[in-house]
Amino acid sequence: MSPAGTWDLTIATPIGRITAVVELREDSGGWRGTAGGSGEEVPLRDIALDGDRLTWRQSITRPVRLDLAFDVDVDGDTMTGASRAGRLPATKVAGRRRAPSGAR
Repeated sequence: MSPAGTWDLTIATPIGRITAVVELREDSGGWRGTAGGSGEEVPLRDIALDGDRLTWRQSITRPVRLDLAFDVDVDGDTMTGASRAGRLPATKVAGRRRAPSGAR
């Protein structure tokens, strides 16, 4: 199943749980996306889908400046995996796809 859509993510970090919204869309054979949370919206880079495995990179400035790498498995409308910031320990990521607008 395609990971395209809007995803509500929860990231369990050492400083507490952080929520984010990730938008993914297929564009001319590739993937594009953005992530929003903590008052900023950032583009996703190096998005790759290999079977059910989805990876991407993004940079944030809030709550601290970090370059993040995500590695998750997509199973229908759920996403589970990890995020890593440089040499820091990996943090757990869980996500749920939002229903499309107008869906009941």
